[in-house]
Amino acid sequence: MMALALVACQPKTELIPAENFEADIDGRPVRLYTLKDGDITLQVTNYGARVVSILTPDRKGHLTDIVAGHNTLQEYIYPPAERFLGACVGPVANRIGGASFEVDGVTYHTPVNDNGANTLHGGLIGLDHVVWEVTYATDKALAFKYVHKDGQEGFPGNLEIVMTYNVTPDNGFRIDYSASTDAATPVNITNHPFFCLRGEGTGTVEDYEMWIKASRYLPIDAQSIPTGEIASVEGTPFDFREVHTIGERIGEDNEQLRNAHGYDHNWCLDKEKKGVELVCRVHDPVSGRTVEVLTDQPGLQFYSGNFFAGAEKGKNGKVYGFRSSLALETQGWPDAVNHDNFPSVLLRPGEYYSHSCIYRFSAE
Repeated sequence: MMALALVACQPKTELIPAENFEADIDGRPVRLYTLKDGDITLQVTNYGARVVSILTPDRKGHLTDIVAGHNTLQEYIYPPAERFLGACVGPVANRIGGASFEVDGVTYHTPVNDNGANTLHGGLIGLDHVVWEVTYATDKALAFKYVHKDGQEGFPGNLEIVMTYNVTPDNGFRIDYSASTDAATPVNITNHPFFCLRGEGTGTVEDYEMWIKASRYLPIDAQSIPTGEIASVEGTPFDFREVHTIGERIGEDNEQLRNAHGYDHNWCLDKEKKGVELVCRVHDPVSGRTVEVLTDQPGLQFYSGNFFAGAEKGKNGKVYGFRSSLALETQGWPDAVNHDNFPSVLLRPGEYYSHSCIYRFSAE
């Protein structure tokens, strides 16, 4: 998203030590968990339900960490730059224009933490700077719970969120979310791993080859707030219905690319069914790694790392920078709370929010 980011994605074949994440915050234990199945190893902390590390093999079988992140808890609590690395974000992911919305005639105000006017990813604390309760943990799965209280950061309702992370034998990382509330409130939760499929701290995502199953996208204004238009991708740099490299058209003289300094938009997915289906594929021709994205949600936010500034050294001494990783966030459409023509993200008492996403990895 549009936030200055100076972060690292370094090659790593060893697991992060669990003791690097052992702490108590406000009386709640924080820990690091390791999940493994097939060729995928995942490390997660319950601080922000963050994905800290994903180890997968390249075409030669070499294991490398393919997500940007940190080696210690302190670096997530006090981030040197990008705040949302690997985190669960919400209760309303993406942006709320004007940091306000209306439900049943009542206007609610949320924190301003984006462009001096808007709310980004839930506010000043959101779901990424809280300690989630771990309700069970195995070597292949984790279950989390968190109650976002009525009035917290301006959102109405006591929102109880349950989330599970699973690794699967087909080298998948599956996320399942559910939520219920005691008052009408908007809910749009997602996860924010930054993928660097090469895992070497060199090169950019511009070389990656991308396919997105979407014939429409949401244009944005200069503050990255959707204008309300639902536009065709036909004849634009946003048409990934056929495979293109990310960098092929990213430098074109296009107002939308200028507004986001590259890609940072919601693609309106051409869903064929209500359940989970394949909607995106990204391939790195250098390492041979591919990530596929499967979801039941109506939108995919693709961010091409336009604000990774390259001024900070990573843990291995290399400099990481501009467009060195990308985010693929499955979600409802951004700022839907302020656009009646967008699919609703409003959850009412007696209803249940559910959302599933799978990131599936391979190499060829």
